[in-house]
Amino acid sequence: MSRQISKRKRKYRLFLIFALILCCIGIYILGLKRLNNRIPDQINILVGKEEVLSLGIPMEAELNTEDIKVVQTDTKRLPANTIHLNLNEPVILESSKTGSYEMILKLFGIFEFKKISLDVIESMEVIPCGMPIGITMETDGILVLGTGTIAGADGINYEPAINLLKTGDYIHKVNGQQINRKEELIAAIQKNSLEPIHLQVDRDGKEIDIEIQPVKSTAGDYKIGAWIRDDSQGIGTLTFVTSNGKFGALGHGITDVDTGGLIQICGGTIYDAQIVSIVKGKSGEPGELSGYILKSEDHKLGVVNHNTGQGVFGSLGSWGQTYEWLGTKRTPVEIGLRQQVKVGPAKILSNVSGILEEYEIEIEEINLGSNNLNKGMVIKITDQRLLNLTGGIVQGMSGSPILQNDKLIGAVTHVFVKDAARGYGIFIENMLQMLD
Repeated sequence: MSRQISKRKRKYRLFLIFALILCCIGIYILGLKRLNNRIPDQINILVGKEEVLSLGIPMEAELNTEDIKVVQTDTKRLPANTIHLNLNEPVILESSKTGSYEMILKLFGIFEFKKISLDVIESMEVIPCGMPIGITMETDGILVLGTGTIAGADGINYEPAINLLKTGDYIHKVNGQQINRKEELIAAIQKNSLEPIHLQVDRDGKEIDIEIQPVKSTAGDYKIGAWIRDDSQGIGTLTFVTSNGKFGALGHGITDVDTGGLIQICGGTIYDAQIVSIVKGKSGEPGELSGYILKSEDHKLGVVNHNTGQGVFGSLGSWGQTYEWLGTKRTPVEIGLRQQVKVGPAKILSNVSGILEEYEIEIEEINLGSNNLNKGMVIKITDQRLLNLTGGIVQGMSGSPILQNDKLIGAVTHVFVKDAARGYGIFIENMLQMLD
């Protein structure tokens, strides 16, 4: 009997030891993950200006360069060729010329933990906007939304494109001819109805060739059984314009509602937009701005060149460069680098009331890691005027500029579904990097 009790105790101890080891491993992994989120993958500093880097992490780093002056808080200058940094204390960086460098972070000063890209960039001033805009975009090729069944003229149902075309494909060529409009594809199908058509398709970045036999429908025309789209449009918020007439908007890319993928574009246009109503956001139901795009030459503001994960970018037209459409002349401001962003009060610019106004917000969390480039900040709307008007962050407000200490630091990107007053923001650096 005593032996059985002893065995049970032994098994119980082993179980406790095993559980303790698992807990320690879990805590260690979570600790490293949390530490990694506090460390940016890239740090920008402005040329000719001192930048205080206050990461406050228990790590050391090595920086191999003669171009950057580094001073610790004790003002002791370190060797210029191989610089050892204590990142648990503030570090002052300064460079007289632009360039890219690598900083190697070491855990306990021994084990390599992470590499950080340190870029010295030119100082930049931009005009924060906050105005609603209408965006129209043409897809780069014909976007396939899915495949379907065709009722044939012979009374039989056909699915000619099934297992050949897939949702998210982009059709670029038909029988060797480049196409961009769905009317061109339809015309090519009718013209070559008795023979299989040859399609060149972009699928996940790879070009593939597909052959499909059109089917005569009960209406008498020929079809290949694919749902397609060649354009997209919507309303968002303009984040900033630069002195040379470039713009950034939204802070996130425009995705197709059917495929969920980022839309590949060959061009687009931004126009004035008129907000006519606001659906308030509430828990579980994101609100939205409802309006219409003033799609005419008189209200055309510029052209869209890129649709990226960090926003929509392009150039203003000659009329748009006068900035008259901002409603009021705005003063350019400096950009705030991600390491300068602090938890605490900030403001957003928005025109949801019909007047461009500043609204109070609170920056609650900062994520310097790059797990998601347009979710670098967690923000909360605290201004009662905006809460009364919209309930918080609503669809259409994406791109609203975020300012802190009179610097443009980012833009609103997402709303929390369960709490309309809270959402995410992108660092302005991530948007500016996509301008070109």
